[in-house]
Amino acid sequence: QVRLVESGGGAVQAGGSLRLSCVASGLTFSDYAMGWFRQAAGKERELVASIRYTGDTTYYSDSVKGRFTISRDNAKNTVDLRMNALKPEDTAVYYCAAMTRPTGAYAIVGWGLGTQVTVST
Repeated sequence: QVRLVESGGGAVQAGGSLRLSCVASGLTFSDYAMGWFRQAAGKERELVASIRYTGDTTYYSDSVKGRFTISRDNAKNTVDLRMNALKPEDTAVYYCAAMTRPTGAYAIVGWGLGTQVTVST
């Protein structure tokens, strides 16, 4: 049974930084791409960052490119999202996900429960 547990969310002022972490269990972590999605109130869930199973290639949505950094540690079964220069529009629930591939026609193997990020002006 895949289990993903996020941590590190919270409230921050615009321009600040947060680091989200996700610990995975119940799967061979190094076999899967990992992604961070977010869902703002009243909006659809969107993929904001993903990383190949080897960790050597990363992908970002245009809205976070240059501000967010995704990384993984296959020895610890963790994936992190470092978020800098946060904006109020980054406010959302952030979800960690295990994916069959980092982009394109991926399937989700498992979801975390999410962690709230709130950015105030």
